[in-house]
Amino acid sequence: MPFQPIDSRRLYEQVADQIGDLIRAGEFAAGGRLPAERDLAKTLGVSRPVVREALVALEIAGLVEVRTGSGAFVLERRIEPPPRVNAGDGPTDILTARMLIEGEIAALAAEIASRDDVARLAAFIDQMTADHDAGRPWSAADLGFHVAIASATGNAALATVVERLWQEQHAPVFSILSQRTHLEANWAETLRGHQAILAAIGAGKAEDAREAMRAHLRQVLGVVVGDNGGERY
Repeated sequence: MPFQPIDSRRLYEQVADQIGDLIRAGEFAAGGRLPAERDLAKTLGVSRPVVREALVALEIAGLVEVRTGSGAFVLERRIEPPPRVNAGDGPTDILTARMLIEGEIAALAAEIASRDDVARLAAFIDQMTADHDAGRPWSAADLGFHVAIASATGNAALATVVERLWQEQHAPVFSILSQRTHLEANWAETLRGHQAILAAIGAGKAEDAREAMRAHLRQVLGVVVGDNGGERY
């Protein structure tokens, strides 16, 4: 039996490419509306967040127009073939990875963090608050908080991993969904999440720190791609 190619594409890319191929083949007419998000998810056997990510990727590729509250509509076909989808990792993959990795990092930090480490984490929360209250971007202090937790473990490689995962949030699909769901308005929940993580690490409670970190990132994921039972587009 000959070897078969290994499909290493992201799940949302596979979904986007399948829908894109149907559009190119004329299965969906220009100007027509694609099936509802919930119907696509059921037909394709994937979650609705994956479908949302795929629709954004198709929009980036120039195949559809996503209209908030109305759905995704097929654009007029261009002479040249639209590019295959490659819009970076989606928020589901990124934040799930962060939950797994940063949850364990927070637990380890709770076991070995020094008083200086805990004070540094508190300082980042104070900086986030000051930036927010002054109307300035607070993402740098947010990143600093997460990297400082990894640094508190004494493992420089973990700090690098955390920063790299954070930078992945600038990928096109993640960025567009963040804007559409107004992730920047998630301030109050973000602050509470960070305070809970700090309290657990400061108290040396590893399991509490792990769960606080996972709960924080789970809430962020819920904002970006959460399934509230209704159509987002």
